[in-house]
Amino acid sequence: MTAHRPVLGFALPQTFLDGGVDVEMVGRILARAEELGVHSVWVQEQILGPTPSLEPLAVLNWAAGRTRRVRLGVAVLLPVLRQPVPLAKALSTLDHLSRGRLIVGVGLGGSTRYDPAYGLEPSHRVHRFVEGLAVLRALWTQTDASLPGRYWRLEGVRMEPKPVQRPHPPLWFGAHAPAAIERAAALGDGFIGAGASSLSEFRRAVETLRAALERRGRDPATFPVAKRLYVAVDDNEPRAARRLEAWFGQFYGDPSLGAHVAVAGSPGRCREAIEAAHRAGADLVVVNPVYDEEQQFDRLAADALADLLPTP
Repeated sequence: MTAHRPVLGFALPQTFLDGGVDVEMVGRILARAEELGVHSVWVQEQILGPTPSLEPLAVLNWAAGRTRRVRLGVAVLLPVLRQPVPLAKALSTLDHLSRGRLIVGVGLGGSTRYDPAYGLEPSHRVHRFVEGLAVLRALWTQTDASLPGRYWRLEGVRMEPKPVQRPHPPLWFGAHAPAAIERAAALGDGFIGAGASSLSEFRRAVETLRAALERRGRDPATFPVAKRLYVAVDDNEPRAARRLEAWFGQFYGDPSLGAHVAVAGSPGRCREAIEAAHRAGADLVVVNPVYDEEQQFDRLAADALADLLPTP
């Protein structure tokens, strides 16, 4: 069950179509998010692909040292493309550097295109995903971790320090298919809808999720739900649509996707979309401009979202 008003997160700039990484601009947005009381800042994972994109955990480690309050989220990591033992260590370290502010989004991913580059076969992805998460939890919670897995076997191994958050940083699942949503209900600590899903798709996913939680005796009201929402704040909607088309074409390989999943227009129209995402089931809405991020953040903060940003 959602609260009366949506909680706001903000996506940190992470992709740079022109190849020029503007670290100072990212730092200014991070400082403003901290100042304005934004709940969380978020990154996502695209290691391989045509879009210049910064590695997510490196960005969050950098952000941890520049902030004290805002929570740090990644949505979503693809554990099947990472070895779980060093990943457990990296995430535990990040939880310490952020003093317990980490939210770990995880997902299976919708494409196997790059699996060979990681030395992986596309088969058994679900088993590797589930077992990899079990490795994380074992190393985070057991003094001497043991896990008789198929892909990874832990035999009384210890990893220290354990994360600050107990029993471990929350694992929020990203999922589309019914079977993946069932896994989220069974194994997850929260759910986050992808930016590449429409609000109608997200609403159906939340309905499926709530039913799955209830079947397992889990209270949906205690299971946080979030949604990434791509926005283009621009009073000139055709111009905004063109820029969204360029970004979606490069990042997702589908220029038309933005017309179905993003909102383009005035700050007021973006506010309406955020409220629609909240009505569809999102407790937390992660607002994600994909160009001119600093200007868009400032316009939203000064206008449409001012009452949702409780300045400390």
